[in-house]
Amino acid sequence: MSEKKKILMLGASGAVGTETWKTLFSSSMISHLAFLGRKKIEIASLAESITLIQHNIDILNPSSYSDYLPEYETAICTLGVGEPSKMSREEFVRIDKDAVLDFAKTCKSKGVKHFLLLGSVGADKKSSSFYLRTKGEIEEGLRALQFDVLSLFRPSMILTPNNRYGKMQAVVLFLWPKIGPLFFGGFSNLRGVTVSDLGKSIAQIALTEKIPSVPKTTVYQWKEFQELAKIPVI
Repeated sequence: MSEKKKILMLGASGAVGTETWKTLFSSSMISHLAFLGRKKIEIASLAESITLIQHNIDILNPSSYSDYLPEYETAICTLGVGEPSKMSREEFVRIDKDAVLDFAKTCKSKGVKHFLLLGSVGADKKSSSFYLRTKGEIEEGLRALQFDVLSLFRPSMILTPNNRYGKMQAVVLFLWPKIGPLFFGGFSNLRGVTVSDLGKSIAQIALTEKIPSVPKTTVYQWKEFQELAKIPVI
């Protein structure tokens, strides 16, 4: 039997992060799970075989969490801004890009081998879209760090069971499942993915990806989410 995994998460309190750790909790392959965040997450129940550790940190200050990272081989980052349009570009970059890259750099320096990022479909450092360009710059920064394994998750619309952000999200949650089938072929990556399927996909890769002899980067999009979500958790 392979050695059980020790996994740490940044952004565990968000919708995708929550679905990710719920799947991780159901696995027999984990011994330790650590949450890094600004507040404690209330957990109703936890398998006795898993040790959960929660650290209160400043996400903008790596020195507030760097001492907690040694001994973890896998790091999952689902940190992100829920409504980018409601803050300045500077603030968006500070949280969505700078904090993520600082976390990744600290992880690399502390021996993390597998880094998983929740990004966005269309991420491209050359994009004319400020949002997608920023997402592309994050991915470029991560690739430059040369993790043994880098897993990039690029969802389009993330479909949550509840409306968290008001009228605009209500419209998206209503319309996107209906227009999703219209996207096919090269456009299938624009289809929406349920937050539960996305979280399960991230967890599955964190649990099953092996450390290769040479660095490896893999991008996961809509088709992969559908396949990964069907795999039983072990």
